[in-house]
Amino acid sequence: MCSNLIDNLINICHLNHLLESIDEIYVRNQILALLNESEFTDPPIGNLSLNLYETLDRLCDIAVEKNIIDDNLQSRDIFSSNIMNKFLDKPSVINNNFFELYVNSPKSATDWFYDLSKNSNYIKVNRIAKNKSYIVKSPYGNLEITINLSKPEKDPKQIALEKSAPANKYPACLLCVENEGYNGTIKLPDRANHRVIRTMLNNREWAIQYSPYLYYNEHCIVLSAEHVPMKVTKDTFKTLLDFTSFLPHYFVGSNADLPIVGGSILAHEHYQGGNYVFPMKNAEELFKFRLETHKSIKGIVLNWPLSTIRLSSLNVYELTDACNLIFEAWKKYNNSECGILSHSDGTPHNTITPICRRKGQFYEMDLVLRNNRTTEEHPLGIFHPHKEVQHIKKENIGLIEVMGLAILPGRLLTELEDIKDYILEKEDKVASYHKEWADELKHKYKSCLDIDKFIIQELGNKFTTVLEHAGVFKLNEKGIDGFKHFISTL
Repeated sequence: MCSNLIDNLINICHLNHLLESIDEIYVRNQILALLNESEFTDPPIGNLSLNLYETLDRLCDIAVEKNIIDDNLQSRDIFSSNIMNKFLDKPSVINNNFFELYVNSPKSATDWFYDLSKNSNYIKVNRIAKNKSYIVKSPYGNLEITINLSKPEKDPKQIALEKSAPANKYPACLLCVENEGYNGTIKLPDRANHRVIRTMLNNREWAIQYSPYLYYNEHCIVLSAEHVPMKVTKDTFKTLLDFTSFLPHYFVGSNADLPIVGGSILAHEHYQGGNYVFPMKNAEELFKFRLETHKSIKGIVLNWPLSTIRLSSLNVYELTDACNLIFEAWKKYNNSECGILSHSDGTPHNTITPICRRKGQFYEMDLVLRNNRTTEEHPLGIFHPHKEVQHIKKENIGLIEVMGLAILPGRLLTELEDIKDYILEKEDKVASYHKEWADELKHKYKSCLDIDKFIIQELGNKFTTVLEHAGVFKLNEKGIDGFKHFISTL
């Protein structure tokens, strides 16, 4: 059976352009060595009806039976990645292939690298397919919701192993370039089949990779080759603009650089991008403005729950300066009526989430104004999801949510079913933290409505409120006047 599985995997990878016929014997022997097998038996004529993921699972089963690996998710993932690494070229060859394609078309280069990352099982396509995605209506246009089911739950045994394992000092973090080809441990993910594209942006070395658990199409991560912390500066705008010159069909954005409003990893400078149009891109205009010092720049404020300025220009140098002008002004801006204080006891609160894209020959930069101040009433943040919505979303509102895509935990799928049963008076198993919301929905629901569509839209309404809480200038008369006042200070 081992020979059958290896032959099936080679056939699949041959169809996926991961090897040539001349490579087959070499790769077969490499996989045999991983399985402690010294011989290969010619498999019977006819292919197994197993896909890539099923074949890898069966090979992992054999490795477990032979005590080559432990029977836990991390060990199986590491072993699978080592198998797939046998089909991949060294980073130098992959980079050369990428840039040979890039000469003719940046899109053909990313298409090739994206397919390579999927076909080598670095991008966990079979797990991502489990996610549930929905489009919901809001006063700001359609929003998107994904219930994340892609990451398998860890069993108690694996959790115990992780707790007892010593801390890793290498690689320094999950985003370091030293992860390329790294075997993985019980604490650190498998990266044997991981490859990055090296490039220079704004006179610094960067690496481009795809996220193993994509949240949207071609979800890429742009990471500094040097392990340095996240910091939004004028150089950030230069780097983002440089990236969209390098890959004009991709957007790119940075999480904010302060706790609460920043991303989940602030220890390593990185951005996220990809070939995707988020709801925010299609937001309507609230009002226009001009910068007297930068007359080539077109400026608008978006009708979007998070307070967003959109600048566009053909001139990247002037656009960089205009972004920095607004950023520097925002860092010291105060508006007590809107609850905005730039500092408390010397601690800064104001920063931005910048997002860059191309629109034909024009460059567009969205500057999302953020503030991370806390109070006794809102200990997790004034401009953070408030208590009444934290049963849906309690975590930081990062770059992806800012643009209108909610990434919600897998537990919600079961919990929403419980809420449906409660509304329909079938059964009451509603979690205590959802009880108040479930009562509201039960009162609101009419029997003529499709219960599934009703629940998802109400979930979307919650996400809309989450985004509204994160906006520093609310879209009411006081908030819009405050926004216009800030623009006037420029």
